[in-house]
Amino acid sequence: MRRRSLLIAVPAGLTTLAACGEDKSDSSKASDSPSPSASSPSAAPPPKIVDGPLPAVTAGTKFDEKPTIAKGSGEPSKQLAVKTLIAGSGKTVAENDFVVANYLGQVWSTGKVFDNSYDRKTRLAIQLSQGRIIDGWRYALAGKKAGSRVEMAVPPTWGYGSQGNPQAGIKGTDTLVFVVDVQDTFNATSSAKGEKAPQDDADLPKVGTNTDGKAPSIEVPEADAPTKLVAEYVLEGDGEKVAADDSVLVQYKGVLWDGGKEFDSSYANKQLVSFSLQQVVKGWAQGLTGKKVGSRVLIVIPPKLGYGDNPPQGSGIKKDSTLVFSVDILAKL
Repeated sequence: MRRRSLLIAVPAGLTTLAACGEDKSDSSKASDSPSPSASSPSAAPPPKIVDGPLPAVTAGTKFDEKPTIAKGSGEPSKQLAVKTLIAGSGKTVAENDFVVANYLGQVWSTGKVFDNSYDRKTRLAIQLSQGRIIDGWRYALAGKKAGSRVEMAVPPTWGYGSQGNPQAGIKGTDTLVFVVDVQDTFNATSSAKGEKAPQDDADLPKVGTNTDGKAPSIEVPEADAPTKLVAEYVLEGDGEKVAADDSVLVQYKGVLWDGGKEFDSSYANKQLVSFSLQQVVKGWAQGLTGKKVGSRVLIVIPPKLGYGDNPPQGSGIKKDSTLVFSVDILAKL
C-alpha cells in the first residue's frame, strides 16, 4: 500500500461519497496506510523568504525527474529559503489553490530522504491552506507558475514544529529540504473545459454545460431509473484516459434519481476532492475508467454499484437508491 504524504497537516478527508462509500471489500487495497501527521497549524508570523543556502540537485535535474539532492552544508537559514530551479509558464499558484505536484523531501543535516512521490508514481494533490499542508509549502509555492521546479529549505517553525515527526525520523530541530515539480494548480471554481457532447436520450438526466466554476444543473427525467450503469460525456476533454487504478482530482455534484434532491457536492463544500478509483463505490470507479481528463461525465449508478441497502448515515440517501452524478475530471494523479 502507498503511504500517505507526510506533508499533510490535517488529512484532507474525502466527502460522503469517498469516505463513507468505499467498497469495503476492496478498502485494504485502496486506502493509504497511516503515516505521521504534521504539526498543528503554526501560529508563527509569515517567514522572510530568502534565496539560500540550498543544497545542490546533483542528478535528476529535469522537470518531473526524481531528483538527487546533496546533503546540506553548514547551518541552514532560520528563514524559509526558496529557489526556482526551472521557471514554468503555466497558471500562477495562489493561496488556497489545489496544487498537483511531484516532490521529494529529505533532512538537511543527514540527507536522509523521508518521503517522495516519484517512487509511488502518484502525484500529490493538496490544498495550500493552513492546516492542510505544512506552512513552508504554503509560503514557498504561492506565486509560482505551473511547470516550475522549486527547491525549498523549511525550518521547523514552518515545518513540523518542535515535536518533529518521529515516525518519519524527523527531529524537532530538523530543517527539511524539498524539491517540488508543480504540475498544475486548481481552485474551488475550476471546471471541465471540453467539447459539448450530445445529450439526446430523453430517458437520461440532462447536465448543465456551464464552465464558470458553478455547480451544473442536473435535470432528472420522469422515467424509470436505468438498471445498468450509465457513464456518458457531457463535456469531452482531450486529456489522458483514466485507468482503473488511477487517482483523480475532481469537482462533482450528486442527486437522487427519485426526486432529484442534491445530497453531496464539492461545489457546495468549496473543496475539490482527490481519491483513488479503488477507494470509491464501484459505480464511480467503473464510470470514470476510460474517460478523459478535462471532461464532465454524467454517471447514473444503480443501487448494486452504489450503496445498495447500506447508505451512509446522515447522507439523505435511502436504501436501494439510484444516484446521479456530474463529475468534472480535473487531473489524473
